[in-house]
Amino acid sequence: MNYIRHTFDSTACNLAMDEWLLQQSDSADQPCEFFRLWENPVNAVIIGRSSKVDQEVNKEWCSGHGIEFLRRGSGGASVVIGPGCLMYAVVLDYRLRPELKMLDQAHQFVMQKMQQAIRNCGVDVQFQGTCDLTLQGRKFSGNSLRCQRHSFLYHGTLLYDFDLSTVQNCLGTPPRQPDYRAGRSHLEFVTNLPVQVEPLSQSLLDAWGSTGNSDLSFQESTSEIETLARDKYLSRKWTYKR
Repeated sequence: MNYIRHTFDSTACNLAMDEWLLQQSDSADQPCEFFRLWENPVNAVIIGRSSKVDQEVNKEWCSGHGIEFLRRGSGGASVVIGPGCLMYAVVLDYRLRPELKMLDQAHQFVMQKMQQAIRNCGVDVQFQGTCDLTLQGRKFSGNSLRCQRHSFLYHGTLLYDFDLSTVQNCLGTPPRQPDYRAGRSHLEFVTNLPVQVEPLSQSLLDAWGSTGNSDLSFQESTSEIETLARDKYLSRKWTYKR
C-alpha cells in the first residue's frame, strides 16, 4: 500500500488531496491503494457532506477567532481539526476487497484495524456507534467514507493533544447522536488519546502494511490538487450547498 505523509499549508488543499487520492485509485487500470497521514497546521471546522452549516457550526465564534469552516466530500457530522489532531485517510480498492462494498463490513474492517493499531500502543480503546473510536466511553476518533465505482475513501480524526474546548466552542449540538453519547456536551464527550504522535503513526503504518514514504511525486499533481481545492473546497456554493 502506498504511504503518503504530506500536509499542505491550506486546509482546502488537505481535503482536496484525500479526494485526489480516491480519484487516482478509482481511475487506475490496476488496483491501487493509499494510506495517508497528515495534521492540519491551523484549527478548522470540517463539515460533513450533508451537514447544515447553520445547525452544526457556531459561525459567530469561528469568525471571531479566525477559524474557517469547509465541507468535506464524505458523510457524517462536523468535526474540528488542527494541531494535536492526527488525520488519516485510507483508500481501498474493491477489486482487491469486494466484500467491502457492504457498508457495514467496510466500517468494521477499517475500524477494527485502527482499533488494533492503537491497542498496540498500549491503550485499550473501543469501537462504538457506526464508526467512532472511544476511550472509556469518550470519543477521540470520528470517521466517514465516500464510495466510488472501484474504490472508496475512509478517513477520520485521531485526537491526541488537542484543545478540547475548541470543539465545544466551534460546534453546535449535532442533529444525530449515537446512543452511547447519552446527551453529553462536546466537552464531556470527547477526549485525547494518551499516546505520542510518532509511536501512534508508526503503529498505524504497521497495521496497514505501509513501512516507508511513497515515492509519488507531487510536482505534477500539486496543481491538480490546488485547482480542486479552489474550485470546490473553497467555493461558497459547495460550503453552503447552494
